[in-house]
Amino acid sequence: MRIPKKERQSSLKKLVADDPFLTDEDLSRHYHVSVQTIRLDRLECGIPELRKRLKQVASQTMANEVKSLGTDEVIGDIIDIKLDQSAISIFDVTENHVFKRNQIARGHHLFAQANSLAVAVMDDALALTAKSTIEFLKPVKAGDRVIARAEVKRETVKEKRTLVEVISTVGDVPVFTGQFQMYRTTEEQQEEEK
Repeated sequence: MRIPKKERQSSLKKLVADDPFLTDEDLSRHYHVSVQTIRLDRLECGIPELRKRLKQVASQTMANEVKSLGTDEVIGDIIDIKLDQSAISIFDVTENHVFKRNQIARGHHLFAQANSLAVAVMDDALALTAKSTIEFLKPVKAGDRVIARAEVKRETVKEKRTLVEVISTVGDVPVFTGQFQMYRTTEEQQEEEK
């Protein structure tokens, strides 16, 4: 059952405001219209495409939350973060990230996304990776969207170490896991060590 255009566009604004990560395909299924109709509706309503919405959310998140990295130092786009608890980032694999002969993503990109997310989730000005244990589970190809989820597991106060677990997926399929032991110091500890 089709919704009249004005009602659909009004609803579309509200829906995208509530969930900026909806794709045009998701929206076309929701409203039972073509992807082209959704694109026209977005243009008329001034709603940017998904990639621009992700960048907006990521830059707001980075500017307001992350202490340990600059915005240009994160691999992928951080879309959600609760310092010292959890974080989520999105990384779109392009032709620049894959081996030419088989179109499989180079592992250092997946590692860099996970590692920078583990650093970013730390609620400290200085956070460094002391040790990592990683596993590549499935190949990732050009065109895949990798979603990395980091969770702070435990902290050892005496050693100033925090364990962060990162699981990266494409769709619902795990493609990479990593456990990162993060060395961290607060500004007061940095002053004491000088």
